Amino acid sequence: MRLVRQKGKCRAKIVGGALGLVAALLASGCAAEDGGAGSPGAQAAKKGPAGALADYSEQLRHTEAARLAAVKKWGLAKPPLLAPPVPAVKPKITNRAGFETDGGDSLPPVFTTVPTKDKIVFLTIDDGAEKDPTFLKMMQELRIPYSAFLSDYLVKNDHEYFRKMQGLGVTLNNHTLNHRYLPGLSYEEQRHEICDQQDKIGQWAGKRPRLFRPPYGNYNEDTLKAAQSCGIKAAPLWAEEAFTDHMEWREWDRDLHPGDIILSHFRGREDWNGTMPDMVRQVMKVITDKGYAVARLEDYV
Repeated sequence: MRLVRQKGKCRAKIVGGALGLVAALLASGCAAEDGGAGSPGAQAAKKGPAGALADYSEQLRHTEAARLAAVKKWGLAKPPLLAPPVPAVKPKITNRAGFETDGGDSLPPVFTTVPTKDKIVFLTIDDGAEKDPTFLKMMQELRIPYSAFLSDYLVKNDHEYFRKMQGLGVTLNNHTLNHRYLPGLSYEEQRHEICDQQDKIGQWAGKRPRLFRPPYGNYNEDTLKAAQSCGIKAAPLWAEEAFTDHMEWREWDRDLHPGDIILSHFRGREDWNGTMPDMVRQVMKVITDKGYAVARLEDYV
């Protein structure tokens, strides 16, 4: 941490941990100068570094206790493993071999795995048909990150559900207007499916997506050109798919790999032999048993 005096006031630039901040405030005299007895600096001065560290440790204990209580409440077999810190620099994303088009590296990359050595995977959920409030509460309490890829025809009757999801830290991505088979459409038709969905999500969610997943994982060069024309930066597919009672695997070894993207869907008993929470319990057992943690896709892509 470096302390800077500007116009008679102390400002702190943090380059260390919370304890370093407390110690620097105590040493600088800023605690007494800025804000009086009720200011954070004055409170830190009163407690001292040891007191601040004790408060921080207590907060960590409380957070972990709440997480373990949620694991029991929601019936997970084991507590999910915690993901490592977010990388300071995102890895370079390139096309998976065999998935590129003639446009090559000039178009948004298509990939199934994010390059990383960490034992992390990414959970992504498509379409938007099932709008289960229990699922939102479960994922919030368990603190499991995931990304949504939404089709307009399935979400337009309940934007509020997905705005609530967004408010919980979930990024809302593009899965086209009507979930059509894109390679069978002209360039202009594909652009309508992709770019009009960009506009719609931007209007009701307040932010246009950067990521796009083609329906069924099918695309051609026109798909990627159309997506690029309206702001799409990457097209993540998937390495595994999660259901309520099993996993399906893209690779011959039927195993997870660092950086794998897992697909599932917003579905319920009408389509599955179970619910969204059942899917979460099943996929998290596989992920945790294999020694992996779930990370947030948008922190890496």
